[in-house]
Amino acid sequence: MHAIRLHAFGPAENLHHERTDDPLPGPGQVRIAVAAAGVHLLDTALREGMTGPYPAPVELPTIPGREVAGVVESLGEGTDPGWLGKRVVVHLGMAPGGYAELAVAAAAKLHEIPGTLDEAEAVAMIGTGRTTMGILQFTELGPDDIAIVPAAAGGIGTLLVQYAKNAGALVIGLAGGPAKVSRVLENGADLAVDYSQESVGEIPGSPSWPDQVHGHLGERRATVVFDSVGGATARAAVDLLGKGGKHIVFGWSGAGLHDGEPLTYTDEELAERGITSESVLGPVMIQKAGGDIRALEESSLAEAASGRLRPAVQRFPLAEAAAAHRALESRGTMGKVVLVP
Repeated sequence: MHAIRLHAFGPAENLHHERTDDPLPGPGQVRIAVAAAGVHLLDTALREGMTGPYPAPVELPTIPGREVAGVVESLGEGTDPGWLGKRVVVHLGMAPGGYAELAVAAAAKLHEIPGTLDEAEAVAMIGTGRTTMGILQFTELGPDDIAIVPAAAGGIGTLLVQYAKNAGALVIGLAGGPAKVSRVLENGADLAVDYSQESVGEIPGSPSWPDQVHGHLGERRATVVFDSVGGATARAAVDLLGKGGKHIVFGWSGAGLHDGEPLTYTDEELAERGITSESVLGPVMIQKAGGDIRALEESSLAEAASGRLRPAVQRFPLAEAAAAHRALESRGTMGKVVLVP
């Protein structure tokens, strides 16, 4: 088979499209003919040798990628034969191997892809969608809410905008550049503003993006900020929260994935503002889900199958994995990045 292999930690150019041995499914496993493989921002950090949620750097050489969808084409010993020939999607967890034409997965982790979804959309929902459903456990959105979503044209941001709008909330999306702002409006946001203006210089006489939000809200204040960016953008968004507002943190890409930190507040600052701030990734999210990550995957796929959530997908050929990584790192993508063999 062809796969993307990493032989040395470093830049995107270290991702090589090459021939390698076909993986063999072990007991209780299946082998999937991959039609779509998910690419995550975390993959770019792992490529450079950072550990992220892992206890140590991955062993080299490796085939990156932890989310795949395709057709089950062979079975390991003791695996239910009913899986053979089915369209499936799976999050591989701590085991890499997704950037390939063939991938092995535990049958117990598989989900059959609903007929209304293609493989790329299913990949978006098994990873990005799962995380979105996990984030949404920490707030109950309704018609009285005003939600601010930074990075609103990204994979999670797209789904948060749609979910909040479906719940009746007023939704404000922040995005970088006119094309992304247009996409956020298409996804249903009531207001979309370009927060990249702050870093490249304001057009003379034009209001800053927080002023645009203030102008739209009048005397009203936001009730929740879904923060995946950190840094100055997140701080400005939190400044728009009213008393009782929630700051929900699940990333800090705006502060720099490799060396940045999430926006945090002291207990005294939170009390003075009358807001709460909570980081919801990792064990906190899993605990909130009662330890049942599969339930989040199921609800994510169900939301997409029903049409209530529509994942945005940007496809790259498998051979162009390095270009996909560079695009992610430069914020040049919209929606979930997917490799197609």
